[in-house]
Amino acid sequence: MLAALPTLGAVPLGGQVPAPSGYIGPLTGITKGLDGRRFDPVPFTRDLYAAAPRRLRFEARTRGQAEEWQQQLRARLIDLLGVFPLERQPLRPVTLETRAFPGYRREKIVFDSRPGVSVLAYLLLPANAKTPAATMICVPGHGRGVDDIVGIDEQGRDRTDKAGYQHDFAIQVAEAGMAAVAIEPMGFGCRRDPLNARQGLSRKACEPVAGGALLVGETLIAWRVWDVMRALDYIATRSELDSSRVGCMGISGGGTVTVFATAIEPRIRAALVSGYLNTFRDSVGSLAHCIDNYVPGILNWAEMHDIAGLIAPRPLFVESGERDNIFPITSSIESFNHVREIYGVFGAADRVEQEVFPGEHSFWGKRGIPFLARHLAA
Repeated sequence: MLAALPTLGAVPLGGQVPAPSGYIGPLTGITKGLDGRRFDPVPFTRDLYAAAPRRLRFEARTRGQAEEWQQQLRARLIDLLGVFPLERQPLRPVTLETRAFPGYRREKIVFDSRPGVSVLAYLLLPANAKTPAATMICVPGHGRGVDDIVGIDEQGRDRTDKAGYQHDFAIQVAEAGMAAVAIEPMGFGCRRDPLNARQGLSRKACEPVAGGALLVGETLIAWRVWDVMRALDYIATRSELDSSRVGCMGISGGGTVTVFATAIEPRIRAALVSGYLNTFRDSVGSLAHCIDNYVPGILNWAEMHDIAGLIAPRPLFVESGERDNIFPITSSIESFNHVREIYGVFGAADRVEQEVFPGEHSFWGKRGIPFLARHLAA
């Protein structure tokens, strides 16, 4: 366990930037009567973290014990995330547009995830792919949404420079010989409420959606995971795609979805998690993050590396930037080491890797995409 990180969280009174008048709050200038007082709530939450029972933390020593642990934690995780639909409604898929690009074909698609919920997706199919092709479900992080990973700029024009922190990773997948099904997550792009959408392409709409989910005892993570499950159903309808060789990948919030979806859904055969794997303690528990990251009560049962351990023994690649300021690198390495221990108990240490790259919070892919191609035999 890492020592407490005092630099994370709320800024101490003495470290706040004073206003022009020198006033920074109701305790400005008061020096007496404060001995032993603590106003920063982050250390309080970290105290609670240290006391959290994590009743289903990984402690198995044999593969049989590990498989039993996975069954127990997976069932608990599904319960914590909220209700998943009992029945799958018709997808009603429609292809809106088909365009040819050098090296691949891109389709714009819509399908229904559940009653009253529609999903926009792009299918990128390499021109030289041997069909049915290995396929990656690609989930973007916070930003403009799915356009930002399929080569579409802020004006809706084609681009070739792979700009932005996500670097058009769905195109990178297609360039590596795999098909990509890139989906628009709830709260981004065309899946936003009008009030947020009017504030610009990059304005996220995780609020009010994530808050609305919590109000009915569910989570936005579960809603996004369900969209991934329905994307798998859609892939199974396409003869050009191999539904037995499907992976999932994402950066940042897309990494969140990738971890939880792969932990729950056995049809996902491999995963790449970029800019996410960490500890709940040092990331979403200590730094400012979007409400879509939170699962009520999860620390009573497990840490993030326990959740990622549900992916074992399926191939998992993790990449982390040395200067990622919202998923601290020390904690990313710590968490990965726990995941690697779980894979070791499964006898699958050769199926899990981490690349620490010299960058900030961004997609990298230099070792991760070849890892996926190798394990999906693209």
